[in-house]
Amino acid sequence: MNALLKPVEARFETLTESWLEAVVAVEQSAYAHPWSRRNFTDALQAGYQAQLLLAGETVLGYFVAMKGVDEVHLLNITVAPSLQRQGWARIMLDALAIWSRGQQAHSLWLEVRVSNHRAMAVYERFGFRRVGQRRDYYPAGRGLREDAIVMTCLL
Repeated sequence: MNALLKPVEARFETLTESWLEAVVAVEQSAYAHPWSRRNFTDALQAGYQAQLLLAGETVLGYFVAMKGVDEVHLLNITVAPSLQRQGWARIMLDALAIWSRGQQAHSLWLEVRVSNHRAMAVYERFGFRRVGQRRDYYPAGRGLREDAIVMTCLL
């Protein structure tokens, strides 16, 4: 029996340099245009909120967020591809919202690829709404770019 079919005791842990190899591996398996190790290193050095969701030593997912004035900007949230559709993204969004409220933030913000309908559905179920679009925001390969939908959620 697959160990992850049994009840899983998950925990949050601060993302540190020691986890970057595992995180970058998940990132590369999840996206055609993943964050680089340097993107994560820069986020850690900048002091951004970076959390891992773990089951034992298995990375279920992670998020990176940047605090602004009265708001938090979600820069990256990822669930390991083999563990998607199990509610882990919702758990991470709940944790982010709790942390953000503790920072006196009034809203969460994010961008999502226009083609990422699954993620948009997760965000909308959480309470995010679409408020704009950024043209040519994401790389799309072969020199092309893809628009981003801007979404916000009041806390």
